[in-house]
Amino acid sequence: MESYLAAAIQMTSTADIEANLDQAYALIGIAVRRGARLVSLPENFAFLGLEAEKLALAPRIAEMSEKFLVSAARDWAVTLLGGGYPVLAEQTAKCYNTALLVGPEGQELGRYRKLHLFDVNLPDGNTYHESDSIVPGKDLVVVRSDTLGNLGLSVCYDLRFPELYRALSAAGAEVLLVPSAFTAFTGKDHWRVLLQARAIENTCYVIAAAQTGEHYPRRQTYGHAMIVDPWGNVLSDAGDTTGIAIGEINPMRLEAVRRQLPVLQHRQL
Repeated sequence: MESYLAAAIQMTSTADIEANLDQAYALIGIAVRRGARLVSLPENFAFLGLEAEKLALAPRIAEMSEKFLVSAARDWAVTLLGGGYPVLAEQTAKCYNTALLVGPEGQELGRYRKLHLFDVNLPDGNTYHESDSIVPGKDLVVVRSDTLGNLGLSVCYDLRFPELYRALSAAGAEVLLVPSAFTAFTGKDHWRVLLQARAIENTCYVIAAAQTGEHYPRRQTYGHAMIVDPWGNVLSDAGDTTGIAIGEINPMRLEAVRRQLPVLQHRQL
């Protein structure tokens, strides 16, 4: 693992796939020109509209998303995570919420299917039933890289399940990726503290791309894409507008924190 810059991109995606991908491409370019070698796009980067419309358009969204990720990674010679987007599941009318990691030559490095589905009724009156259109995945994914470190993949609502991240760190993860579209209502209270907790308890870096702003009526996201270090320090915060959080992933810092607080060695369960 080498020292490098990572970028968490913050978008305001809508139901316009082409416009979303144009926005993503431009932001990837800015991140790469600032020196980023690993770039994460947020959940729903290609489409953020009504669930019924997403399900109807799922084959097109998946095809365009995967072609985009391959071509953008090649164009910018960068390792690129796009998560999540809908991919039709076998023997069902529903989809997997999929995150795809692509290398700088356009090669697929890892594919993760979101494990935990967002089925909640919030006090602000909004109701979300992700399971209406999505089925959960089953597998942990840690992508091993000699230069970028071991990358543990997750998506958004997964953040609330610490056992997932403990399993990722036990499998060797050093950098946790959490592409998200966190709601504005929950984000203001929970987003930052949960990211810091996952970093601290697993002594890992966290790269958390985000959606921000209003996507359609009554659908607002919190923003604040972040890079968090293994001590829980927020290295970069993108605020509440479209943009980029960029920070250094430093193996010496990771080693120092793990030496000072060897919690992963002290686990009993």
